[in-house]
Amino acid sequence: MLKRVPKKTLKSLMKKKAHIRVGTAADAKVELNVLLFLHMLAEEAERGRKLLRRNLRLSKHTTSK
Repeated sequence: MLKRVPKKTLKSLMKKKAHIRVGTAADAKVELNVLLFLHMLAEEAERGRKLLRRNLRLSKHTTSK
């Protein structure tokens, strides 16, 4: 499970960048972005696993004849 970053730390890091505006829900937005990124990684891993399983099944089928 992910550890939550304190709001104070997050705001101080974001204030160092002049072009980033820190809103009231900045910490929630960052956390949502992290969760979306992890979700995309999990989907990509699942697709890769299915593709690998499919390729192994196909190669077993063609080499056993």
